[in-house]
Amino acid sequence: MAEVTVIGGGVGGMVCALLLARQGHEVRLYERLPRLGGKLAEHRRDGFTFSLGPTLLTMPDLFRTLGVRRELVEPELLCRYRFADGTVLDARRDPERMVAEVERLAPGEGRSWRAFHGWALGCLRAAGRTAFTGPLLRPPGEARLSDLLAVAPARTLDGLARRYFRDARLRQYVGRYATYAGSSPYRAPAALGCVPALEHGQGAWYAPGGMARLADDLALLLEAAGVRAFLSEPVAAVEARGSRVTGVRLESGERVRADVVVANTDAASLYERLLPDRRRLRRIARLGPSSSALLLLAGVEGRTPGLPHHSVLFSADYEREFADIFDRGSPPRDPTVYVGCSAVDDGSQAPSGAENWTLLVNVPARDPGRWPIRVEAYRDLVLERLAERGHDLAGRLRFADVFTPADLRDRYGAWDGAIYGTAHRGRLAPFLRPGNRGPRRGLYLVGGSAHPGGGLPMVTMGAHIVADLVTRDFPSRPQ
Repeated sequence: MAEVTVIGGGVGGMVCALLLARQGHEVRLYERLPRLGGKLAEHRRDGFTFSLGPTLLTMPDLFRTLGVRRELVEPELLCRYRFADGTVLDARRDPERMVAEVERLAPGEGRSWRAFHGWALGCLRAAGRTAFTGPLLRPPGEARLSDLLAVAPARTLDGLARRYFRDARLRQYVGRYATYAGSSPYRAPAALGCVPALEHGQGAWYAPGGMARLADDLALLLEAAGVRAFLSEPVAAVEARGSRVTGVRLESGERVRADVVVANTDAASLYERLLPDRRRLRRIARLGPSSSALLLLAGVEGRTPGLPHHSVLFSADYEREFADIFDRGSPPRDPTVYVGCSAVDDGSQAPSGAENWTLLVNVPARDPGRWPIRVEAYRDLVLERLAERGHDLAGRLRFADVFTPADLRDRYGAWDGAIYGTAHRGRLAPFLRPGNRGPRRGLYLVGGSAHPGGGLPMVTMGAHIVADLVTRDFPSRPQ
């Protein structure tokens, strides 16, 4: 079997290391931060705990099959959507209850949502036979030609929404799924519309104690599998001889031999710094970065009656919002605001009689120092928009810590602070993302910037793809 080095201890790297160790490979993992989990992290202050990354988990069976036994909690609502006109759509997991909610919001559109959901189910089945289980250009043998048509390759996500819904609010609701990949619904492929099938089919779940506990669970599984994890140990370079990798060089100067190197890093960082490759770096640059995020981590006094685990407060002009982000390189003046409050389901996340609010706004992947507005002023603007949409925190705010694209860049090596590497732009976007096999034998890519994409389920499926590739490429220890 092979000697494997994994660079980066995000969830993709952790799962890949676990799978390869269980297959009998000798695995080392090097993480530059003092803890494992990558963006599955948290911020603590004055008795409050905030998730810096995912706030809910879809496709929980991916983690259960790995051996994670933590009991999860399913919030009452998938999400509460509030539109600029003040109307509200409560997304229910049960499809028939969702149909009723849509019909209440927009009479006559319930049947349209049922048809949209049916399309999403077909798209998800097609993805399960192709993108989720292997390299996109070489899908598994069970893939069908009809799978290509099932994902509506000629449409954008906004085009898909217009196919099914007359009501502009419902088109905005569908368009939100582009943000799951850090993209614009007016440019992203319709295939992102399969996400509702996941949410309504498998639910969205919360891990008591905070989502970062899932990273703790994976760390214990790594230890049990014999993976040697080195924390606060940055890698300086991937080393290669001719057409194959030979190992890595640590920033300490130590060289570590490896037959296989799995880069759980941003693909742009890999090809810019660890294994310079100008051609691949230019290809990534042409795609452009995904969006980034501004997080306001707010300690809030008191309890808010009826507040769901998470909600989305939409802007009045969605098209203008994404033009600000991707065309003007500016944080939107009228942003959609995501509100997450895990204290609704977990009292351990805030002091008694208080709430932890995580406010997320999509912004450009760009150093905030180059924004046309100072970070502090933009924080205040977000709080003003929040108040205009029914959540005035004046007099209740203990503090509001800010996490910017610069923090994402500096902490995780994210390209300009982009959350998901490259944006999904155009019909061929899924085919243009960095693949899981690198340009040298023995080099593999896993994580949010590589196929199949970002988010806990995607990077976990990417880890399975890479582990299968390694097993196929290295069936026995090289002589």
